[in-house]
Amino acid sequence: MEEIILDDSPCNLCPRECGVMRAEGQKGYCLCDNDIYVARAALHMWEEPCISGQSGSGAVFFSGCNLRCVYCQNYEIAARSRGRLITEEELSGVFLALQEKGAANINLVTPDAYVLAIIRAVRRAKEMGLSIPVVYNCSGYEKPEIIRLLGGTVDIFLTDFKYMDEDAALKYSAAGDYPAVAKAALEAMVKVVGEPLFDGAGMMQRGVIVRHLLLPGHKRNAKAVIDYVYGTYGDRVYISLMNQYTPFERLKENPAYAGLCRKVTKREYETVVDYLLSAGVKNAFIQEGDTADESFIPAFDGTIEGI
Repeated sequence: MEEIILDDSPCNLCPRECGVMRAEGQKGYCLCDNDIYVARAALHMWEEPCISGQSGSGAVFFSGCNLRCVYCQNYEIAARSRGRLITEEELSGVFLALQEKGAANINLVTPDAYVLAIIRAVRRAKEMGLSIPVVYNCSGYEKPEIIRLLGGTVDIFLTDFKYMDEDAALKYSAAGDYPAVAKAALEAMVKVVGEPLFDGAGMMQRGVIVRHLLLPGHKRNAKAVIDYVYGTYGDRVYISLMNQYTPFERLKENPAYAGLCRKVTKREYETVVDYLLSAGVKNAFIQEGDTADESFIPAFDGTIEGI
């Protein structure tokens, strides 16, 4: 087993390595201490088809984030301005309640700050009858040793790969090391869960899906991500190319983010889709229509199944 910190140690769970004493109530870059805050836990229909299916994914949205991108689509929870305090025992009950509601899987959204508690809660829930796959829905900014620790707990990694451009990673996510970190994390993910596996209804039971949200004016970065992911892993992972970027008013407050104050154009997205297909990618998800006009952001109103 990996040697990692304990709950009462200086926190080094993520690449930020804040070193704060979370057990004493100190909060790191992720804005989290050792308490568990959940902004929403309910069936969610807006993931990839093999994750949501017909019944919905049992999405548990955790509050706080160690990346907090300036354009974050879930800004309310990344900034920890939404969320209800729950215990580990209650979290296990939430997983079981979502399974009872017919969830296709348990979908852990922005889970990194709570990874130790999540591992314990999943194990407890499995002892009580949890049998559906567990999805780790993350930013790609994770330590490989933490990913390896999730072996036996997580079945599917639904991970972002935001940048191959270090300058963009620094500018928009204060993480110039993101490309190197994401490469190491993805390698660990593929090793942990292995080849993709689906059931008879086409629902993923095991595997890795790599998401890339196309940012306006960043086609070159998107193509570089495709080149790396497909060039390294081929059909061992699925690539999900998203065009649902939504510009928020808050970005207009800083001239440095002026380029992000518009939607991705149809031409931009189609150019990257054509590049994806011309590269030979077969295992891919693409979006149709003007998804930026749709809302893929649920109401973070404290709805929590089972509580």
